[in-house]
Amino acid sequence: MTRPHTRPAFAIALALAHGTALAQTAPTTDQADIGACAVIESDKDRLACYDTVAKRDTSTPAAADAAAALAKQQEAARTAERAASPRSDLYASEVESDEAIANAGKGSLLDSRWELAKGSKLGIWNFRAYKPVYLLPAFWTSRTNTLPRSPNPNNTVTTPQDLQNIEAKFQLSFKTKAIENLFGDNGDVWMGYTQSSRWQVYNSGNSRPFRETNYEPEVLLIFRTNYQIAGWKGRLAGIGINHQSNGRADPLSRSWNRVMLNVGFDRDNWSVMFRPWFRIAENRDNDNNPDILDYMGRGDMTVIHTVGRNEFSLMARHSLRGGDRSHGAMQFDWGFPITRQLRGHFQLFDGYGESMIDYNHRATYVGLGVSLLEWY
Repeated sequence: MTRPHTRPAFAIALALAHGTALAQTAPTTDQADIGACAVIESDKDRLACYDTVAKRDTSTPAAADAAAALAKQQEAARTAERAASPRSDLYASEVESDEAIANAGKGSLLDSRWELAKGSKLGIWNFRAYKPVYLLPAFWTSRTNTLPRSPNPNNTVTTPQDLQNIEAKFQLSFKTKAIENLFGDNGDVWMGYTQSSRWQVYNSGNSRPFRETNYEPEVLLIFRTNYQIAGWKGRLAGIGINHQSNGRADPLSRSWNRVMLNVGFDRDNWSVMFRPWFRIAENRDNDNNPDILDYMGRGDMTVIHTVGRNEFSLMARHSLRGGDRSHGAMQFDWGFPITRQLRGHFQLFDGYGESMIDYNHRATYVGLGVSLLEWY
């Protein structure tokens, strides 16, 4: 949104509403409200503020869902009527019904991140948020992994590393849409990239090395869905190819490739994403981590809840096996406001696989820092 174009539009609307000239010597209450809107940090909240001041009737996710449900009922009624008394539909138009159904859930949490609704499409090759972006200057662990190991002897460290239990961590993540509406008015191809680094910045005796950096490029095909289960709206279904590695030489090299499914639900200020995955098999002699599925899991679930400017997320994953092969992890993140322009980020992780090098190493990690971008 470019402010020089929006201010005149609102000024004209306000002037017409009050029956006054555009040039005024004293600001009105509505104009003061517009000034307050201009300093709101969140694009979504700022737009909502402008719409409120302008008295613009904006559609909510619930209204979009209701319109889609009504369109489906009307279509079912027309289908039944045609079956009862066949006649020519040469000039019948389904455009309004189709558009209502295609915009179900417009403005919902998942729609705001994946441009699911027909009316939410913003074109291709635009950078978009993916996973949270943050810097944690303090990232503490209960148990350092000085001897990373693997069933492959070529990937087992025999000389202990000099590591401190407090370091820094940061994450960068973005995505861009490469193809829009691959199948009619649905099916978008996204390319995503996430990078997270653990930096032994306080370890001056060991030249402050980067202990571990994980690289995660992926390609996803995302479809809009529209169904309901126990009050949750099924918004998204997708499939993708995911590569994750740490880009290091043996014996510290770790990597795997996965085919991942994505199923997303939301309601009000909640969203849930399920991601089961299947590992693409590698030659066992060259496999850096042949038992990684029993530690990093065979799927995860992420629940996100927004309360004002606070955003909470909880990720859980598990190996989906019993006995000695039963392993998993949980991660809690909290993005919170510090000032109008600055946000904080708290992270708590417990279990296996906080990073690729630690895929079969269990520990607790606590981090605190600042956030540039959260989920929504």
